[in-house]
Amino acid sequence: MILDHPAVSGFVTHCGWNSVTEGVASGVPMLTWPVYSYEFYDEKLITRVLKIGVEVGSRVSNFESRPVIGKEEIQRAAAQLMDDGDESNEMRKRAKELWEVAKRSVEKGGHLNYLDLDRLIEDLKDVREKTQRHGG
Repeated sequence: MILDHPAVSGFVTHCGWNSVTEGVASGVPMLTWPVYSYEFYDEKLITRVLKIGVEVGSRVSNFESRPVIGKEEIQRAAAQLMDDGDESNEMRKRAKELWEVAKRSVEKGGHLNYLDLDRLIEDLKDVREKTQRHGG
């Protein structure tokens, strides 16, 4: 609900998969700040593949001496995300397009996600029926 509010123009995320999914499902561009493990791969997906986000500049390091992200990097990334130029407008447009795809995928009769879930439910019902018939 928070990300869907009209006042929200971007989302700062650590790039965990739930956050990425929430960002896409809300149609807002993301400012990426990964901390650990697979989050750096998710960042590349957001910023370089889908092109719906801006990197803060986190770097992979060990936990004892993690580089500090300074205010300059945060200001630069936030300004780039919030800019009203062509690149930022394209990023917002792509984020909205992905939101549309995500929304359609969970509607009745929608894309494969809905159909797969429907098939799973039917398969589980079949298994339950067969188990009950065979006394299990």
